[in-house]
Amino acid sequence: MQSIGARFAHGEITLEEAALAGCRACATAGGGCQFLGTAASSQVVAEALGLALAHTALAPSGQPIWLDAARRSAKALLALAKNRRTVRDVLTEDALHNALAVHAAFGASTNLLLHVPAIAFAAGLKRPTVEDWTAINRRTPRLVDALPNGPVGHPTVRVFLAGGVPEVMLHLRELGLLKLNALTAAGVTVEEVLQWWERCPRRARLRQVLAERDGVDPDDVIMSPQRAKERGLTSTVCFPRGNIAPEGSVIKSTAIDPRVIDKDGVYRKTGPARVFCTEQAAIAAIKGAKGSEPVRPGDVLILMGRGPMGSGMEETYQVTSALKHLSWGREVAVITDARFSGVSTGACIGHVGPEALAGGPIGRLRDGDRIRIVIDTRKLEGAIDLVGEIDAATGKVRDLSADEAARVLATRPPHKALRPDARLPDDTRLWAALVAASGGTWGGCVYDTDAIVRALEAGRESERADA
Repeated sequence: MQSIGARFAHGEITLEEAALAGCRACATAGGGCQFLGTAASSQVVAEALGLALAHTALAPSGQPIWLDAARRSAKALLALAKNRRTVRDVLTEDALHNALAVHAAFGASTNLLLHVPAIAFAAGLKRPTVEDWTAINRRTPRLVDALPNGPVGHPTVRVFLAGGVPEVMLHLRELGLLKLNALTAAGVTVEEVLQWWERCPRRARLRQVLAERDGVDPDDVIMSPQRAKERGLTSTVCFPRGNIAPEGSVIKSTAIDPRVIDKDGVYRKTGPARVFCTEQAAIAAIKGAKGSEPVRPGDVLILMGRGPMGSGMEETYQVTSALKHLSWGREVAVITDARFSGVSTGACIGHVGPEALAGGPIGRLRDGDRIRIVIDTRKLEGAIDLVGEIDAATGKVRDLSADEAARVLATRPPHKALRPDARLPDDTRLWAALVAASGGTWGGCVYDTDAIVRALEAGRESERADA
């Protein structure tokens, strides 16, 4: 739907086709999206944390199985109250570990990189760092073939019928990747849940339904590690660094179009920067709107100033959706300090830290700068770097050494159009400042009172010293 305007602007669909697609896109009431976007991924992570009962994530909307989940949940809640157990008994370091492992095995949304640290902070646990996410994703194979990752891209209802979260956890248990003594909301451990699931009639029946009604082998939706390897499934999330993102960034590497990945599994791109400070301006350029220099194949689209301090950290799905459905969109990469929708696809690198308005190097990029992107989709390694700039004397691109690039990014002023949104509410500005003092987006966008107080005290000390 959100790509109709861009495709129509480039003549890739007619007005009649656009109107028909729009009229047919009306959704039914209830439920969530049939892909591993933020909503579905949150269900999966909630179950992996032990906060939701076994095999409730991804249940089809409005079906009798929902009522079953409601009844089981009510009984579990009463049992927890009777035994004086609370959420704090469930949300432990072991539960957090399991959530990260299941997130990796599903290939879930990158937006959970915000939500999981926030949950950990609320529970008084150590927040996972970029290094923690990287380590768990390198150890944990992706086992689920679901939209938007592929290779087939099954809807999430098929993942549910194939066994959902407990089926995936059975495989992870065999690999030794779970903390089996973690307590769940059912009042039993993860190990006890998985023992129940192995012999559960519900498991056999629903897998049979998937095979009979859709003609799909459940083991082609949730795969064993061996089958996943044979089918070419790779781990999902990669965290590139580099001189543009010294604190890190994130890309769903499985969502890069396979046609632009080299045979060794590495995505390599070097191209000119096209810099934008608002999503509206980027969309206009993608459409080739009058008065806008159009985005072209080979460009690296830089969208800066879209983090908490610039816009409240808006979701930039319009850009990625438009590029996904353009015939040449795979030839354009995106780098931004904003976040993406969980269903975004393509060479889209988000959560760049520090954000532009916090002094991040991304805010010093210019049109025509030469940007190099390297993403190893197998080793889950990557880098995004400035490697060239326009020479003012010749108008041609001048290659930069690593030291020269660092010096350019340290001495250049911020982009002249970089500023917070004019209508950004004061409450949002205050939120962004407090979040920045509390660990930023990688820390879950939380209020860390101790860190905020320390920052204020340091500021007062500095003012006194300057007086």
